[in-house]
Amino acid sequence: MSAGETSAVVKADAYGLGAAQLAPALAAAGCKTFFVAHLAEAVELRALLPQARILALNGLLPHAATDFVANGIIPVLGSLQEITLWRAEALEVGRALPAFLHLETGLNRLALPPREFEKLRMDPTLLEGITVDTVMTHLLAADTPKDERNRRQLQDFLAMAAAFPGAKRSIANSPGIFMGTAFHLDLIRPGAAIYGLNASPIQPRKMRQVARLSAPILQIRDVRLGETVGYGGSWTAERPSRIATVGVGYADGLHRALSNNGIAYFDDTPVPLVGRVSMDLTTFDVTDVPANTGDLLVLLDSRHGADELGQEAGTIGYEILTSLGRRYQRRYIGA
Repeated sequence: MSAGETSAVVKADAYGLGAAQLAPALAAAGCKTFFVAHLAEAVELRALLPQARILALNGLLPHAATDFVANGIIPVLGSLQEITLWRAEALEVGRALPAFLHLETGLNRLALPPREFEKLRMDPTLLEGITVDTVMTHLLAADTPKDERNRRQLQDFLAMAAAFPGAKRSIANSPGIFMGTAFHLDLIRPGAAIYGLNASPIQPRKMRQVARLSAPILQIRDVRLGETVGYGGSWTAERPSRIATVGVGYADGLHRALSNNGIAYFDDTPVPLVGRVSMDLTTFDVTDVPANTGDLLVLLDSRHGADELGQEAGTIGYEILTSLGRRYQRRYIGA
């Protein structure tokens, strides 16, 4: 593992699992640096973690610098405009202000583009009043470790980072961590890996599942041969069947794309999802198991995690977790 620092990415409510509960647990385990996306997320996190180093990945909007300073939030600066705003704020408060500097190496989203990087490299006075703690970039193909672009990004980033002597360096997100120690540098930024998602899909799962999702059966309906289930009648019983309805739907993160696809577990037996997933209800074929009203069907666990459910829905586990709605009763338990 990295010889440098391990941070934690807790944006999007800790990937849908609850930043208010998970971030303090991570801090108690020794994590000191936390990343979120937006300033609003950072301010909420500051109330929970008064001593932590908190960074907002989405940068610095005009008129937001005062709120960053007031709450002790460090911006990740990705443009000369943002650098100018932060420099002006440093002048206003009369002291140097810390920042991370985000360098563009191929992803072409939020980061200092090459032309602006060259201006900054040629004129270091543009950073007066700013303490560049760390320079960072983001991998574009880390989920495909053999993609040669990963190595090129690392080489380009190291060359660019040399323009900021004394600054620490960070490139590895969750999948990047598993591409070897060359990518670890001074700070790694795991997010998905913390929450049990497979950070390197072409490799065997290395992460222990941390989320379990179950729902009680609201009703079991006897369906005759030839009858249909759900909106549009998209599933037809090919035998006399027992259909269990649970109170979870696409409003709760069980994607509509799972209609007539996907599974749940009754005890140790998988049962198929049948019919369309609707907003609040989903139906499963429990003909072959002794299920009754009130029994639990397990939608996510170590056997059938967010990665598998995402694959069945034609998406990724990240989207499954971050889609989990607020209607679940949540319980947080120790390891």
